[in-house]
Amino acid sequence: MSTPLDILVSVFGYHAFRSQQAAIIDHVVGGGDALVIMPTGGGKSLCYQVPALVRGGVGVVVSPLIALMDDQVAALRELGVAAAALHSGLPAGEAAAIERELLAGRLKVVYMAPERLVGERTLELLSRVPLALIAIDEAHCVSQWGHDFRPEYLGLGVLGERFPGVPRLALTATADGPTQRDIVSRLRLADAALFTASFDRPNIRYHIRQGEGLREQLLAFLDAHHRTDSGIVYCPTRRRVEETAEWLARHGRPSLIYHAGLPADTRTANQRRFLREDGLTMVATVAFGMGIDKPDVRFVAHLGLPKNIEGYYQETGRAGRDGLPANAWLGYSLADVVGTRQLLAASDAPEERRRVEQAKFSALLGLAESTGCRRQALLAYFGEQLPAPCGNCDNCLDPPATFDATEAAQLALSCVYRTGQRFGVGYLIEVLRGGDDPRIASLGHDRLALFGRGQERSAAQWRSLFRQLAARGLVSVDIDGHGGLRLTDAARPVLRGEQRLHLREENGTRERRRRKGGATPVLASAEQALFEALRAERRRLADAHGVPAYVIFHDATLAQMAAERPRTLAELAQINGVGAAKLERYGAEFLAVIARAE
Repeated sequence: MSTPLDILVSVFGYHAFRSQQAAIIDHVVGGGDALVIMPTGGGKSLCYQVPALVRGGVGVVVSPLIALMDDQVAALRELGVAAAALHSGLPAGEAAAIERELLAGRLKVVYMAPERLVGERTLELLSRVPLALIAIDEAHCVSQWGHDFRPEYLGLGVLGERFPGVPRLALTATADGPTQRDIVSRLRLADAALFTASFDRPNIRYHIRQGEGLREQLLAFLDAHHRTDSGIVYCPTRRRVEETAEWLARHGRPSLIYHAGLPADTRTANQRRFLREDGLTMVATVAFGMGIDKPDVRFVAHLGLPKNIEGYYQETGRAGRDGLPANAWLGYSLADVVGTRQLLAASDAPEERRRVEQAKFSALLGLAESTGCRRQALLAYFGEQLPAPCGNCDNCLDPPATFDATEAAQLALSCVYRTGQRFGVGYLIEVLRGGDDPRIASLGHDRLALFGRGQERSAAQWRSLFRQLAARGLVSVDIDGHGGLRLTDAARPVLRGEQRLHLREENGTRERRRRKGGATPVLASAEQALFEALRAERRRLADAHGVPAYVIFHDATLAQMAAERPRTLAELAQINGVGAAKLERYGAEFLAVIARAE
């Protein structure tokens, strides 16, 4: 029997396991169940693909999306692995043919959606074939505490009873304590070993921007760092998705849209285009992205706030899966803070769940408003300590200025209180700056002692201050839909002078001072020219085979080819990502490109 390392080298073209892959694979090959928490891009798929090829029988993989299943099957077939997907998008004849292949023992890996797998007909079918393992990908979907709950995952707990002795793996990139316990309980994995890899993605550079003009800020960032790269822009609403995609397209960035309100065939077509073509920007709600297996996404941006750190981490983790540099950019305003607070407060979820969601959103705001290392704060949320600042986030590269905001905050909080705790930020700023809003005189607010006392600060600076007060929980937002601010108990020590308050000073110059953050392979000019030639050959072969370009080779593999310039098939076989099947199928073409560059 081949060993896991034999399979890793001969099939996948890698020469060593990463992180805990070897331990996980050995455990599963030995018949053990496992809960695997490993960041996106950390190599989760190898944790079930390698054991499926080592053990006898077929590996069954639960996957939530048809497009993802099809692309993973295409990738395995390019590696010479007999793989297939059974899903609702198949013609009846093709599904029947796959079932015959399965019964005949000619498949090593088969992908299924959760609802299909737990159907009685499928369970009976699988009972007639030897199973190597059952892998449940995106396992956080089973938990109502997770950020992507899917009811169809709830039926998967039956698999342990129906297939005793078959090792089961539950895999996810993010799961806090309650979500982990939910996964174990609902999937009946009480005896599963827990494997938790580091959550750190050192190749991702985190950038967070606050304030106004966020689309313009994002465009400037993309033009500076990602002019021709593939990436994702997340927006909180369908309307903002469509408006942002149209706006980006008008400014020269080819963009697609994806949200739940689109026809299913449009969503599928746009997802396939994004996976298969280079240089596209997908503008989407969070309906897009679960399990997206495109390794060369060079940036993920958020125009608006996610609801929790788990979602933010999962979404930003779709950048740089190949290990090359990538950027995660987040821009938000006070309106985003207010809007999300209102949505969470108005939720009809049980009180306990509302409290949990509010706490998670507060943790996200803490990360967003932090003046320290973003990576340290992000990892600390998942219980992991980074001993020193990372040097690869905006706050490390360009530390923000802070100021003693105690007096300004006292003035702002007093304005909230003196005007009756029922007005939004715009009106409060008018009062502080001595504006001429007709409501001010009619309500007598021009006779307040604080009227006009805030003229030395601009409206933008006051918005920043109110945003930070909301983020720190000193003010809350009414849920009546008008966005009125109220003081919280946390405001009292500040108002009484018992607590000093230091906040971020935003003067609009930070982006201009920022050092440039590249997100492409760092190559010499001659190597870069060869890298582009190799990418062109990859595109030609991908088009000919009808698969995404990354299925042929990842960017990281091409970059290593460009740097090392192998001259023989034996030398090419030493490049990471060049397995036996791909060496035989494509080796001569890529060696020819390298030879022409000599």
